[in-house]
Amino acid sequence: MNWLQTLFTDTASIAHIVLLYAFVIAVGMLLGKVKFFGISLGVTFVLFTGIVCGHFGFTGAPQILNFLQDFGLILFVFCIGLQVGPSFFTSFKKGGISMNLVAGGIVLLNIVVALALYYALRGRVELPMMVGVLCGAVTNTPGLGAANEALSQLSYNGPQIAMGYACAYPLGVLGIIGSILAVRYFCRIDLKRESDEIDVQEAANPHLTPLKMHLEVHNEALVGRNLMQIKNLVGRDFVVSRILQNGHVSIPSRETVFHLGDQLFVVCAQEDADGISAFIGPRIQVDWEKQDTPMVSRRILVTQSKMNGKELGELHFRSMYGVNVTRINRSGTDIFASRNLKIQVGDRVMVVGPQDAVERVACMMGNSLKRLETPNIVTIFVGIFVGIIFGSLPFTLPGMPTPMKLGLAGGPLIIAILMGRFGYKVKLVTYTTTSANLMLREIGIALFLASVGIKAGANFFQTVVEGDGLLYVACGFLITVLPLLIMGVFTRLYYKTNYFMLMGVMSGSYTDPPALAYSNQTANNNAPAVGYSTVYPLSMFLRIVTAQLLILFLA
Repeated sequence: MNWLQTLFTDTASIAHIVLLYAFVIAVGMLLGKVKFFGISLGVTFVLFTGIVCGHFGFTGAPQILNFLQDFGLILFVFCIGLQVGPSFFTSFKKGGISMNLVAGGIVLLNIVVALALYYALRGRVELPMMVGVLCGAVTNTPGLGAANEALSQLSYNGPQIAMGYACAYPLGVLGIIGSILAVRYFCRIDLKRESDEIDVQEAANPHLTPLKMHLEVHNEALVGRNLMQIKNLVGRDFVVSRILQNGHVSIPSRETVFHLGDQLFVVCAQEDADGISAFIGPRIQVDWEKQDTPMVSRRILVTQSKMNGKELGELHFRSMYGVNVTRINRSGTDIFASRNLKIQVGDRVMVVGPQDAVERVACMMGNSLKRLETPNIVTIFVGIFVGIIFGSLPFTLPGMPTPMKLGLAGGPLIIAILMGRFGYKVKLVTYTTTSANLMLREIGIALFLASVGIKAGANFFQTVVEGDGLLYVACGFLITVLPLLIMGVFTRLYYKTNYFMLMGVMSGSYTDPPALAYSNQTANNNAPAVGYSTVYPLSMFLRIVTAQLLILFLA
């Protein structure tokens, strides 16, 4: 049985290390599905399982543990960056600025409370450990990775800050949900009134969603003018996908001349519909299927990489292919097909026209689901390559004792965000299916947490259970709750933010999925998800960067 003993005890053996990681990740993931009071800790249980294994002496060669830890972190933050990149800059547009200011205020207050506790305790909890407690209190694992990576730049050889993270994390999850409930009672919020307010806002704010309508030309001023001239007169963007003239259906071009009584199938932004109808003529009912020319409407999937980043106007669908593009579905949302809208791989384009013409457009755009499901491995590793180089560039800031580097967390994160938003400009296809992105992220974070847990396990019980573990828990609870209560009440009273939207903002500022799940269950509408997705990109970025800056400036 020597082979079995060697398999479990030879820390230099690759087989031993793979076996250890497989056990830690598998058991941790299974335990992470167990709910305590309706809440599960998810992948974080991998860290606790690793700590237990490390405590009982199951470990591996330090070089291999460090490699797997850093590679897992890189993979995780890069996939996070690709996910948030497309919405990172748009989240600062009208309506998102105030919510991101609130999220930024919460991040700032988390740091203020952590530093206040550090100085109030007069160094009893070392600053690196307090940063670990901070990351656990705000349930942000990438921040822990960034702090660890920054400590490696300073040749830190103190206790593993994952100990503070592990102590603060469980109560951090409960503290977020508890704070959301506390804001509700402090501000005396009526959930039914908030729900009714959301319904009214959604009815009054069409957000440029596409609207289909049938119009009949009644305006004599349009007689003898072509479609392009009429668009200039109306001053609003719209698409005429079909026109019925003299009993004949056709797809109009910019040179098509209008006459009184012409019947049009118009697609426009919802907020422009009344103005267009008032200018052209009244809405009518038309059964296009019974007209003489067979027209088909079909959603075509964009899978050709050469289409990535092209504007609809430059593709000349009407003049070259005899079809009209009326709207585009991107990530489950319909978008009006304006001429300057840029196509991205993964879009579903609604095309209207004769059957053969629609087929030609489908061939041009790819329309191959199999091709779309193939991951773009080149893009991922090109991005990681550039991100590591970018993260390794040193630059000096006033007051910092050593040159700062964004490191293995910050560099790939920033490059991934930029690629996700602007990759099409350099012909990079950054689209990955949600399942593929989630798989890579889960593998990356599992490798990172397993590595951190195994390395921290040897001294965990001595440092935490026999030491200041309860102090870490108490500090983490204050870091979690105080900023949420202060900013939650302030936002409600000052900005008059709808409570359901505020629930999403509070959950998103901590990038905490369990809190979002609770908010969605309470609200029974998509307001929490909107608030969460609006502040999530900036919050994730700030959590990672500030964790590094705290270490590099103050440690």
